[in-house]
Amino acid sequence: MSELTLVVLAAGMGSRFGDRIKQLEPLGPSGELLIDYSVHDALKNGFTRVLFIIRKDIEELFKSTIGARVERLVKTDYVFQSPDQLPVRAADFPSRTKPWGTAQALWCCKNALNGEFAVINADDFYGAAAFKLLGDFLKKPTSIGCSVDFKLANTLSENGVVNRGICCTNDEHFLTLVEETKGIKRGEDGVIRGTYNGEERILHDGDTVSMSMWGFKAEFMDILERQISDFLNALPADEPKRELTIAECVGREITQNDFMCLDIPTDSKWFGITYESEVESARDVLKNYVAKGVYKTPLS
Repeated sequence: MSELTLVVLAAGMGSRFGDRIKQLEPLGPSGELLIDYSVHDALKNGFTRVLFIIRKDIEELFKSTIGARVERLVKTDYVFQSPDQLPVRAADFPSRTKPWGTAQALWCCKNALNGEFAVINADDFYGAAAFKLLGDFLKKPTSIGCSVDFKLANTLSENGVVNRGICCTNDEHFLTLVEETKGIKRGEDGVIRGTYNGEERILHDGDTVSMSMWGFKAEFMDILERQISDFLNALPADEPKRELTIAECVGREITQNDFMCLDIPTDSKWFGITYESEVESARDVLKNYVAKGVYKTPLS
């Protein structure tokens, strides 16, 4: 089998809460970062390479912090994302400064991938069990793609509303649609509510949601390029804001070409640190994992 690569979406590094960079917040008992846990879990499940997608302007900061931690553990490479890197119409958006979304970020890796790969966010915690499911799929893929999906109840925040991609599947457990649902929160009556296409939706604890944990065979990159090209060709010149996500590309390919993307549910608890008030609860979760023997501290 060729290299099994973990692609990490990290171009958003620099996002802050308070006066701190959240991706560099020490959360584990020995000062571990969230990315430390993802890399640790990936290596345990057969990944042999980490590929970070970053911006050129954060290269020095990133490599001296997160990069230095990862490079001592595994083969590590970097790809740079910028708004002018496009498969078509690259000259039609000269004043564009806003990122094009996760689909374009992944497309920037086109020449750096030659085998099966996974995609995750740099500032999310997915859990050991989720990485095992992902690694097992990629070692013997039964379709071009998969999405490791989490129960909605395991992704809610007590500190505010969240947006989640609610997964719809068929009887064979393949995705049929990912519905980007906004403003999700559990009400005082215990009911979870959100808004999809401007209409209120009642949601349930056991609904599965996509948290940007994908696995793909190399041939997905051609599909991705086609979907991005179609998206760009439909835009007016110098479009300032529109974005395209990996989930939207997958959804369009399912609708247009019966693309098969396996939905793999997990009971793992996902968390991020969108709000500063979530730092202490994240530390408590990781401390509890150490107490249960899921992780050692320090990790390596």
